[in-house]
Amino acid sequence: MTRRRRAAVLGSPIAHSLSPVLHRAAYDALGLDNWSYDRFEVGEVGLPGFFETLRDDPSWAGLSLTMPLKRAVIPLLDEITDTAAAVEAVNTVVLGDDGRCTGDNTDIPGMIAALRERGVEKVESAAILGAGATASSAVAALSLICTGPVTAYVRSETRAAEMRGWAERLAVDVRIDEWARADRALRAPLVIATTPAGATDELTAAVPAGAGTLFDVLYEPWPTPLAAAWEKHDGAVIGGLDLLVHQAVLQVELMTGRSPAPLAAMRAAGNAALGGSNGDAAGSSPSPSSS
Repeated sequence: MTRRRRAAVLGSPIAHSLSPVLHRAAYDALGLDNWSYDRFEVGEVGLPGFFETLRDDPSWAGLSLTMPLKRAVIPLLDEITDTAAAVEAVNTVVLGDDGRCTGDNTDIPGMIAALRERGVEKVESAAILGAGATASSAVAALSLICTGPVTAYVRSETRAAEMRGWAERLAVDVRIDEWARADRALRAPLVIATTPAGATDELTAAVPAGAGTLFDVLYEPWPTPLAAAWEKHDGAVIGGLDLLVHQAVLQVELMTGRSPAPLAAMRAAGNAALGGSNGDAAGSSPSPSSS
């Protein structure tokens, strides 16, 4: 009898998560009929109890974690990878046959893969809009592809201090500027927008002609006003679905041990779930409806 394997995404709120769509599409494409992937509404208070049930059930293979659990999970793990430790954020937990839980971060290599897919392998400078959890992954990704300074535009000194800490650990030349001057970010060859929906809408009028590359980590609704304005100025745009798919590809490979994961099938499933609003496969010509 084939052994049942389970995986799931945890977070709060979680109903909006596309992770089940992406992972199930991967299982279908890989012929993993014994695998299931679910979502569970779990906050920081309930996380330790959830982990107690995991260790007693050998069918569990892994977890995807979203906010607010990426940092809260760390004390519950047996070990974390250097990648996750660098930004103090875990978005992936792999459960071994011995019950050991290992934390990893696929947002960082997923971001690099999404950029590389669009031809962005090295940049001389970059800008980050925001300083939340995704911004830490952006700093880590830029540590590997940016040869010059990174300017982060933030709203508070607390966020600025966190950004400085990540920069020091990752040996990245990060310069902090205030959000009131965020329009200056748009002149960078690569701009990574990590803010919540609506936060960058005020910047649309400042998008320059001949804009560089915008990586907007949001995927719904799409396009964001900033992404739409960027494309109108002939700039290249990478969307949040690209990031979501690439980090999920790595999660599937870590949890199932099967490689390569079916990128095209996962992207198609995610795009279909969003009603086609994220456009065609990566590499297509930019248009107001594509990423």
